[in-house]
Amino acid sequence: MSHVLAFPGSIPGPRPRWAGLPEVLSMRRDYLGHMQRLQQRYGDVVHQRLLGLDDINFFHPEQVRELLIAAHDGMIRWERATRVFADAHGQSVLVAEGPAWQRQRKLLQPGFSPHRVQGFVPLMVEASERALGRVAVMGRQPVDVDFEQLMTLLTMDVILQTLFSTTGVSSDEVSSEAAWAVHELGRVAMGEMYVPVSAPLWAPWKSGKRRALKALDQLIRGHVAQRRAAEAARDAADDTDGHAPEDAAGSAGSGSSSSSDLLGLLMSLRGEDGRRLGDTALRDECMTAFLAGHETSAAALTWWGWCMAAHPDAQRRAVEEVDEVLGDRPPAAADLTRMPWLSLCIKEVLRLYPPAPALFSRQATAELDIAGLKLKPGTMLRITPWVLQRDARWYEEPEAFRPERFDPGCGHAEIPRGAWMPFGAGPRVCLGSHFALSEITLVAAMVLQRHRLALVPGDAPPEPVLNITLRPRTPLRLRLLPR
Repeated sequence: MSHVLAFPGSIPGPRPRWAGLPEVLSMRRDYLGHMQRLQQRYGDVVHQRLLGLDDINFFHPEQVRELLIAAHDGMIRWERATRVFADAHGQSVLVAEGPAWQRQRKLLQPGFSPHRVQGFVPLMVEASERALGRVAVMGRQPVDVDFEQLMTLLTMDVILQTLFSTTGVSSDEVSSEAAWAVHELGRVAMGEMYVPVSAPLWAPWKSGKRRALKALDQLIRGHVAQRRAAEAARDAADDTDGHAPEDAAGSAGSGSSSSSDLLGLLMSLRGEDGRRLGDTALRDECMTAFLAGHETSAAALTWWGWCMAAHPDAQRRAVEEVDEVLGDRPPAAADLTRMPWLSLCIKEVLRLYPPAPALFSRQATAELDIAGLKLKPGTMLRITPWVLQRDARWYEEPEAFRPERFDPGCGHAEIPRGAWMPFGAGPRVCLGSHFALSEITLVAAMVLQRHRLALVPGDAPPEPVLNITLRPRTPLRLRLLPR
C-alpha cells in the first residue's frame, strides 16, 4: 500500500470550530454515540481537531491491527489518560511506558497464565458461593433484585478472595465500601479526561474521590503490611529453628510458599536483578488488579444477566448445558472448556457490551504509516471497540444477540481479526483477560445452577453509559426465579 502525507484537512471529519469545543462537549455527553455518528458520516478514518490536537479515529479492523500491533513501538498511551489513571494506579503496568512497562509486563505475565489462573478457580468458586448464598436466604419465591449491585458485590468478593484470601463476617462491609469506591473513581475519571488538567485533590468538590482513594489505599496497604509482618514472623521462626531462609534470588514467577492468592504471587516475583517488588510497587500492581479485575467482570456479568433474561431460549440452552456438565456440584477449572454454548453467550455479550468500549487512545511518538497515511509525531490515535463490534460489515444483524455467530459451523461470515477486541489487541492486550473470562464463566454457571433470570414487567431496557467501563444508566433490575 502506498502512503501519502496526511494533512489534517485532507482527512474527512467535522469542520474545526472553536478549538474543537463542540466535539469535546459531544464526546462528554455521549462518547459512544458521538463515535458512531463520526463513522457513519465520514467513514473509516476520521479527523477531529480537539483543543489543539489532531485526533484521528480508526474504524476498520485492518487499521486496528496496523495501529496496535505493527505500529506499537511508535506510540505511547494518551498522556492525559495515564495521568488520570495514575492518581489511583500509581506506576503499575497499566500506566507505565517504554522499558519500565516492558520490565513490569515480563515480570507479571507468568502470574496470569492460564495454568496459574486455574489455581485461582477454587478461590473464585468459594467467594461466589458465599455471595450467591445471600440471595438464597431470600426464600424460594421469585424476587426482583438490583442485578448490577448483586454482580458488583459478588465480583468484589471474588477479587478480595483471589487477591487477599479475604473471608469473615466483616467482608460484606468491606465489599460494599470498596465497590462504591471503584464506581466513584470511574465516574470522576471519566469527567477528568475532558479537561487539560485536574483540580487538586484537596479541592472541596473532590471529597468523593478523596474518600474513594483513601478507602482503597488503606485496604490494599493494610493487606500488604499484614502479609509482610506474617512473612517476617515466619522468617524469624525459621531462623530460631535453624532452618535456612528462603533463597532471595528465587525464580521469577514462582508461587508463594505462604499463600495461593494473587498477593502471595506478587510478593514471590523476582526481577532479573533478583529483587522483589517493594511496598509501593506491590500497592500499585494490587490496585490495578483490584480495579481492573473487579470492574470489568462486574460490568460483563451485569450485561450477561440482561441478555439471558431478554433471550429466554438462549438462557434455556445454557441452563441445560450447565445441568449436564455440573449438575449440583460446584464448577472446577476443567469445566471451563466443557460449556461451549455458555462461552459463546459470553463472547456475544462482550461484543455487544464490551466492559471497555472506548478510550483506546494513543499518541504517536514517531512518524507512523497507518491506513495509507503518514501521520506526524504528536498525532492522537483513537479506536472505539463499541463501533467496531457493531459494524454490519462484520456482523450480520449487529444489534441482535446471536451467540451462534461465533460458532464456525453456523454459517455466519468469517469475522475479521480486529473486529472483536473486548480485551484490546497487540502487546498491551489485557494481562488479566484469561482471569476475567474464567471468572465470568464460573459465576455465570453458578447463577444458572440456582436461578432462572427474567425481565421485570414494565421495566425499560437498560441504557448503556460509559464511565470508563460500560454500565447501565440506571440500576438494572432482574427477576430471579428459584430452580
